[in-house]
Amino acid sequence: MNNSTYVRLADGRLVDAPLVDARNMTCPMPLLKLKQALNQMVSGDIVKLLATDPVSKRDIAAFADLADHKISVKQDANEIIFIVIKG
Repeated sequence: MNNSTYVRLADGRLVDAPLVDARNMTCPMPLLKLKQALNQMVSGDIVKLLATDPVSKRDIAAFADLADHKISVKQDANEIIFIVIKG
């Protein structure tokens, strides 16, 4: 994990979360970086992942579904932002 950032949850709370910067990395690296971060966390912890590889959206969504993690995905012109809550 690179550092931390603040994440606003759906209920309005602002929480400090680790930030994984996987921008400019191609698959499978964003997914592997996310898995490394999640392995250091407990259920309910939150991590923010930044990626630029469009394949990451599919891979991370499939992984989160299989592992019972909750994800929120937002995309702008330059990057994909994943908020992942460990299941």
